[in-house]
Amino acid sequence: MQRGWVVLPDYRAAINALKDACTERGISQHELARRLNKPPSFVNKIEQLERRLDILEFIVIAEAMEMQADALLVRLRTSMSDTVTL
Repeated sequence: MQRGWVVLPDYRAAINALKDACTERGISQHELARRLNKPPSFVNKIEQLERRLDILEFIVIAEAMEMQADALLVRLRTSMSDTVTL
C-alpha cells in the first residue's frame, strides 16, 4: 500500500530540490550519510520516497550540507506549487 504523501507532487518536488542542492555541492548520498553518521540507506530511502523526512532531520541535513536550514527551506518552497496541500 502506497502512502498518500508519497504521491503528492509538492513532496516529490521538495525532495528533488533537496537532491539537487546536494548535487550542486558535490555531495553524494554516501558522503551525506557519512556526515550524518547514518547508513547510506537512510539517505537513499528519503530520496526514493520510502521514508518521510521530519523537521529535525531536515535541519540536520541542511547543516550537513553546510547550508542554513532557512535558506534550504526557501529553496524547497520555491520548487513547490503556490498552494501546498496535504
